[in-house]
Parts: sequence; structure tokens; C-alpha cells
Amino acid sequence: MKILIVDEEPDVVRLISVSFGMQQSNWEIIAASDGEEGLAMVERERPALVLLDVGLPDMSGFQVLEQIRLFSDVPVIMLTVHDDELSKVQGLELGADDYITKPFSHLELLARVRAVLRRAQSLPLAHEKPFVSGDLAVDFVRREVTRRGEPVPLTATEYRLLYHLVRNAGQVLPHETLLARVWGREYTDEINYLKVYISRLRAKLEDDPRNPQHILTEHGIGYWFRK
Repeated sequence: MKILIVDEEPDVVRLISVSFGMQQSNWEIIAASDGEEGLAMVERERPALVLLDVGLPDMSGFQVLEQIRLFSDVPVIMLTVHDDELSKVQGLELGADDYITKPFSHLELLARVRAVLRRAQSLPLAHEKPFVSGDLAVDFVRREVTRRGEPVPLTATEYRLLYHLVRNAGQVLPHETLLARVWGREYTDEINYLKVYISRLRAKLEDDPRNPQHILTEHGIGYWFRK
């Protein structure tokens, strides 16, 4: 399993590589020092996960992430020195799966990497008939989502969130429940994660994301999918 680190600081790359090597001997750590090299390696090496620094020498990590999402749904964890909500939301809106602030505990980073990989590799399975609501269909066996017969590309996190919404169609799922089911129990306070990914789903599935007909909000409580 390849883990790609995109960071211009050799010491950061070395420390992460040593830490991961001690804990996960089956992981192969590869690295890029700038955005262009990182993009090329994502395309060429097809890593299982990318650790992407926001402050790169040739372009921002946000720009790299935006380019990655044009051709890949590889899980991405952003690394940054900025611990502010605006930066975090910006990364999530572009498709980041998680976010960690420097300096970080390597045990915390390892735990987050494992959690993101676990979510990506163990997408929910179901063996019933496809779910259909208007022009939207979800085939649980194939893990395919179509709208008006056309495939809708979703990242692993987007699919997990949609899966739990449609499997409980007509039922309000509280914020904490969705966060625990999609991201894990340690994320139940990360309401921004949920808001951003609901917005991403609406942008892909709704005719008018500002006036959604499928994914509805129960203010102050959670979200539900129209049955």
C-alpha cells in the first residue's frame, strides 16, 4: 500500500516515513516536494492515500487538491500550520477527507490515516434492490449512483454519507449520528465536516442546491433524505 506525502520539508517527510515504517511495515512511503510532482505521482503511482501540505513552493495545497479531484477520488488528508475554520472548510469543500494541524503528534496522524483508509476500503455493502427517488438511483451492490441515467462520480466519503441518508430515507439522522457513521466516533463534534459534505452532495445531486428536493435539513438536529 502506497502513501504519498506531498511536502517540501524533508524533515517532515523523514519523520513521517520513520514513524509509519515502525507502525505499518506494509506501507510504502513515497514523497513529492512540490505540487506538480505530487500531481504526477498521484496519476502515476495511484497511492492509497495522500498527505498534502497546504504550503507548497509552486502552488497551494488547495490548488493541488482541486486538480487531484478532476481525475482521482484518492483519500486526501491536508497538513497545515493554520488552525482556523476557514482553511479547514476550504479544504473540505475541495474534497479533502480530513485535516490535521502542524505540529502534530505522529500517533494522532497515524490514527487519522488509518481511519481514512478504513473508511475508503470498507464502503458499506447492501444486497437489496437499487434505491430510486425521482431522477436519482443508488445501486448498493455496484456502489453506483446515477442521475437521469448518467453516472455521478462520488468520493468514498460522499458515497458513505449518501448511503446512510438513503438507507434511512424519511428519517432524520442527527448530526452526531451521521458524523459517527461516516467519519467515526471521534468526529462527532466536527459539524463543519458534515455541512461541507452535505453541500458537496447537493451540488452533484440537486437541480437547485439552494432549494434541495432530495437532501433536506432539520435545523439544529440533522439531515434526512426525502422518501
